[in-house]
Amino acid sequence: MRAIADYEGCRSSLSNGKRSCGSHASESDLPSEIWDKIKNHPCYSEEAHHHYARMHVAVAPACNIQCNYCNRKYDCANESRPGVVSEKLTPEQAARKLIAVATSIPQLSVLGIAGPGDSLANPKKTFKTFELVAAAAPDIKLCLSTNGLDLPDHVDTISRCKIDHVTITINMIDPEIGARIYPWIFFNHKRYTGIEAAKILTHRQLQGLEMLTDRGILCKINSVMIPGINDQHLVDVNRAVKSRGAFLHNIMPLISAPEHGTAFGLNGQRGPTAQELKALQDACEGQIKMMRHCRQCRADAIGLLGDDRRAEFTTEKIIAMDVEYDLKTRKAYHAKVEDEREAKIAARQEELATIAGEMSEIKLLAAVATKGSGLINEHFGHAREFQVYELSTSGVKFVGHRRVDLYCQGGYAEDDRLASIIRAINDCHAVLVAKIGGCPRKNLINAGIEPVDQYAHEFIEKSAIAWFRSYLDKVKSGEIQHVQRGDGAIRQGSLISAA
Repeated sequence: MRAIADYEGCRSSLSNGKRSCGSHASESDLPSEIWDKIKNHPCYSEEAHHHYARMHVAVAPACNIQCNYCNRKYDCANESRPGVVSEKLTPEQAARKLIAVATSIPQLSVLGIAGPGDSLANPKKTFKTFELVAAAAPDIKLCLSTNGLDLPDHVDTISRCKIDHVTITINMIDPEIGARIYPWIFFNHKRYTGIEAAKILTHRQLQGLEMLTDRGILCKINSVMIPGINDQHLVDVNRAVKSRGAFLHNIMPLISAPEHGTAFGLNGQRGPTAQELKALQDACEGQIKMMRHCRQCRADAIGLLGDDRRAEFTTEKIIAMDVEYDLKTRKAYHAKVEDEREAKIAARQEELATIAGEMSEIKLLAAVATKGSGLINEHFGHAREFQVYELSTSGVKFVGHRRVDLYCQGGYAEDDRLASIIRAINDCHAVLVAKIGGCPRKNLINAGIEPVDQYAHEFIEKSAIAWFRSYLDKVKSGEIQHVQRGDGAIRQGSLISAA
């Protein structure tokens, strides 16, 4: 399984034969044993995240390290970031909840444990949950996230439980940098601080990563980009995890709004801009597959990435449900999803052929309002996020998402929020939507962003390529002049949405 480490996740474009690396790999790019593990995992496959859902169960409240970017909060409904949950569960409650969710959301494919503390600082609860879920729902993929401190002690159990996906948060391999991120760790019944703590942590993280990949377990590395602390250093982290067999690297922006109560938030540590984040991701992309579609999910998130449905599945509501696991129906639904994916890929390849041979140095970003399934199917005013794609004559590449406050609240537009939405996609030349009102249309045009609604309910990538082709034609004819856009803003605070 060292093929996992050697594979760089590249694919050929029909337009010019160039190869681009990312989490957009298809079946033809990968060994069959790896493809089977990621094809319907929304975190390990960018393509899958348009179609499949995940579920996190909050069974692991304890943590063995302190991070300056973390503040675990319970009974918190309004924040969307790691470490936050509305209610903690027992393993038995988690298993029942999984059955209820899988019955209501047939595209659910993965159950993960990501806190709200650390999954391996709560090993009994974590592995008991996986045991119950595996028995009740054998088709569900099992996934855990960890800071890696206790990872080497549990690799054998992880393998025995058939957990094929493990995410390790690795923010440094230099203990001096680590001391600025982690105030303390608790290891072998003792608290360590400073550089000594960071030395122990990085050794254990890299040791655990090697042990997992030696057993053929796919490993995703999460890294938080902290400007001025580890932003340049993450290139070294990228090389280190690649050499130890990591499959995917997810570089995430620091969330540091003061209201979150984290050490970084309270001392004024800023997060990266959209361009800074993209530049770092691009710099690391040639070494290892990069994940760009992460939503930095809560520890109790449910549903498609970007469409959290946890409010529908509180413990009180689940107790009242009469649920029975229907494996046959779930398999039929997944087969339908795969047909949709094939149609989407075929449409993209057909549209790519229309720009084959085109030569242009123009490369730009476009935002898309979508509710999932790879379609432009969301009204501008109802979007809670915009997905961002990079367009060029080489093709189309997903580069990230921008969370925003809802523009329409209870049927009424909130004009004061429009400015913040425009700031979020200020680096984009266009925004593709299913529908848009006159006021936001006018304001977007004045900001230099073209609102595009002619591709409503069509495939995203096919439509984005078609729009880009028309944009190039307008530039060639002199109808418009191509100009560089500014930077985009990454959302820091809690979302404001309709009640």
